[in-house]
Amino acid sequence: MTNTTTARGYQGNGKGSLEGAVIAVAGAAGPAGSATLLRLAEEGATVVAADADAERLAHAVDGARFAHGGATVTGDTVDLLDLAATREWAARTEKEFGHVHGLVHLVGGWRGSATFAETDLADWDVLHNLLVRTVQHTSLAFEAPLLRSGNGRYLLISAAGASKPTAGNAAYAASKAAAEAWTLALGDAFRKAGGDAGPPAAAAILVVKALVNDQMRADRPQAKFAGFTDVKDLADAIAGTWSTPTEEVNGNRLWLTPKP
Repeated sequence: MTNTTTARGYQGNGKGSLEGAVIAVAGAAGPAGSATLLRLAEEGATVVAADADAERLAHAVDGARFAHGGATVTGDTVDLLDLAATREWAARTEKEFGHVHGLVHLVGGWRGSATFAETDLADWDVLHNLLVRTVQHTSLAFEAPLLRSGNGRYLLISAAGASKPTAGNAAYAASKAAAEAWTLALGDAFRKAGGDAGPPAAAAILVVKALVNDQMRADRPQAKFAGFTDVKDLADAIAGTWSTPTEEVNGNRLWLTPKP
């Protein structure tokens, strides 16, 4: 049975605790990506961002650079549905910066229906690509670089619905569950690679109910967003995994919301 634990809140030390780390962020153009780029840059990491949307990615990268003068934040459009292109991204990143200490997987998407009977199997095809295939490709591409780096992290952002599917979310929950299983298999590979010395890298799942950001609150001022995780808190939790012992992170679901 897979262990579960609660993600430790990140306590920044003001000294750039990720100074020297090289962290790749897949799906970096959205609100969660922007918050993550900002947080990692704040902690001194070199951040290598990728997304399919070049315009939104450029905006996110520029925002992180502007907020943290001197930070190295780069952006590249990468087709994560192409395994060869994803492998090339990983190899290019390691060659350019010398190491890759993390891959944060923020690629997302949602499709659902009013009832189980109304489920459109075309939704499964879309979500399988977005939520499963991209995880397969990034994990295969970055496994070796993360093992070589020491204290590497592969972090998947998932949803509590994967553990308790609802009738109208069959395709979404099943896709998230598959992505979680794949990530935990990577964690087992890390465990086996370390033997008695412990895993040299960690694969883990950060679980949220849903995400919220300042723009969503501004657009819906009456909404409560109960149980939602702010993207800034998610970014803090992501950064904090590098200061938590690798063996405590690897192979675990780190809950940022109550378990269903």
